[in-house]
This record gives sequence, C-alpha cells and structure tokens, in this order.
Amino acid sequence: MNVQEIIKDIESEYIKTDLPTIHVGDTIRVGVRIREGGKERVQPYEGTVIAMRNGGISETITVRKTFQGVGVERVFLLHSPRIAEIKIIRRGKVRRAKLYYLRDRVGKATRIRQRFDRPV
Repeated sequence: MNVQEIIKDIESEYIKTDLPTIHVGDTIRVGVRIREGGKERVQPYEGTVIAMRNGGISETITVRKTFQGVGVERVFLLHSPRIAEIKIIRRGKVRRAKLYYLRDRVGKATRIRQRFDRPV
C-alpha cells in the first residue's frame, strides 16, 4: 500500500456524503456552526456561488452576498465539521466556471437568470 492510498483511506472517513450537488451560479444557504462562550449555534450565510475549487476533502466554494451595500465573499471548506448544512435556494444559469465579474457589478446588474432544468 503506497502513501497516496493511505491518505485516501484516512480522508474517506471525513468526506460528507449528504451534500447536494452545487454548481457555480446557484444561490445557497450555508449553515455555519459558531461557538459563542460555551454555546454553539448555527448561523445561516446566504449568497451566490461564484467559484468552486479543488476536489475530494479539500473542495471549497466561494459564496458572495451583498450586506448593507458592501459585497462580502466567504470561502467554505465543504467537508469541514463547521458546516452544519447546505441548502440550495435557486439554480443559476451561467456560462462561466468562475463569476468573478460580479465583483465589479452593482445592484440589478448582479442578477443571474434562473435555471429550471435542474431540480432544487
């Protein structure tokens, strides 16, 4: 057994199997576990997926939302134990793998057409 197979065996224990199929352009709600004092709660973060990177256990998504007129981007490690849940709100119809051009747009120009051929 070589080193790569050993690493894959260890990683396979931590890979989540209950994740929905996420595509760039989708609007999603990510439930993030937050510890405050001795308590733990789940805080929702809703926005548009503008990028997906890597694969396997190191797969990440970049989610962008506008909060009080300021664009906020956050990178989530999909298989992290801090991610409680991921819910798809709507599917987006885009023709790019990365939607970095949304950073330069404001207001209604940031809208993405809805896609109806994929189930939510």
